[in-house]
Amino acid sequence: MDAPLDVSAYIDDFTQYLTASPSSYHAVAEAGRQLTAAGFTRLDETEPWPVTAAAAATAAAAAEGEPGRHFVIRDGAIIAWLTPAGAGPSTPFRILGAHTDSPGFKLKPKPTTGSAGWLQAGVEIYGGPLLNSWLDRELELAGRVVTRDGRELLVRTGPFLRIPQLAIHLDRDANTGLTLDRQRHTSPVFGVGDLGRADLVDHLAGLAGAELTGADIAGYDILTADTATPARFGLDGQLFAAGRMDNLTSVYAGLRALIETSALAAGAGSAASAPDAATGAAHITVLAAFDHEELGSESRSGASGPLLDDILTRISAGLGASTEERLRAYAASWCLSADAGHSVHPNYPEKHDPVNRPIAGGGPLLKINANQRYATDAHGAALWVAACAQAGVAYQEFVSNNTVPCGSTIGPLTATRLGIRTVDVGVPLLSMHSARELAHVNDLAALSAAIRAFFAPRP
Repeated sequence: MDAPLDVSAYIDDFTQYLTASPSSYHAVAEAGRQLTAAGFTRLDETEPWPVTAAAAATAAAAAEGEPGRHFVIRDGAIIAWLTPAGAGPSTPFRILGAHTDSPGFKLKPKPTTGSAGWLQAGVEIYGGPLLNSWLDRELELAGRVVTRDGRELLVRTGPFLRIPQLAIHLDRDANTGLTLDRQRHTSPVFGVGDLGRADLVDHLAGLAGAELTGADIAGYDILTADTATPARFGLDGQLFAAGRMDNLTSVYAGLRALIETSALAAGAGSAASAPDAATGAAHITVLAAFDHEELGSESRSGASGPLLDDILTRISAGLGASTEERLRAYAASWCLSADAGHSVHPNYPEKHDPVNRPIAGGGPLLKINANQRYATDAHGAALWVAACAQAGVAYQEFVSNNTVPCGSTIGPLTATRLGIRTVDVGVPLLSMHSARELAHVNDLAALSAAIRAFFAPRP
């Protein structure tokens, strides 16, 4: 059994990661910062990867048993990998798949609007947020701006906006049937005054660089985020509330597991270069955190796009793989698709399966669906059982109530596009897609421990 995680330390570190990651662009930048500190090197997709960088690093370090450590950032997505010494053309992959984006609101073009003396931001709904949960919260704008000379800069405003709810005195039926018009009722306020003297793009430009004005900004991808500090609370501090846990819980769990696996991989006989229990061969360890899952993943940085295949193909090519050898590697590979799942809700128990009833604190989920909305099959279940046993953590099975439509994840997309066997897992949440979601601290730490065991299985 692997050494257990220090739950309190894990939650402190996860809080720091969440706080640094108000947008997908910030999430991958922070992941890249932590990977660089752990000895990973960022590669540029537009540059050649000589022989490739993965193979060159592996060859150079083979005598010491040191793995190659690299990552690529594409917009709001990041892929990082650990290539063991001695990796060859048909070495398979162990992939942790997750996504960096969360539901909310995205800034429209010509965003400075207003009514009745109030200054407001024009926003478009991003994904499927629980709209009422975003009311009466201090929100920030965060994301990236691109200047006319092509520079990409990250920006965040801190507390800046609020979507004010109508007072009950003016809507006596608010507690019996609140209905929000997605255009008229979701525009946040950020001040009062003359529309001609306020400009949101100018404000963002100033945050990006003191010398910049709105005229210097050619484009932007700016989203909202709740600014309330993540909080541990409840009996014995068991509960944890924060925004964007769908799906930064999985991104951080995978990031932490990859960095720990990398640390263990130093020297001969390390976990990363030890034989894979399922295949008898070493494997390349991969963290793949995609963007745009909340929109259906159909983008160049989404799981339906070419990103993962692009990177795996280049890694394999650098190891001298032919097409046949690369496909053999895929056939022996595994993807653990980690996304948030549902804990049984105490106030709505009828919404859940009457027998399979996962609860917060009972361990991460093994997600199953007969219609392949999740990609788990019997072999995937066995893999997850083994990883949890090695990590010393409990797990729970999740299946939907037959009367409640089942959501989906990047798991079926990865299995369909690449033919790589995939199993769906995740942390049980309450209030999924709320501006502020709820989890159990033990489940958060347990997910990372199980991923670490998946990355470094013992025979």
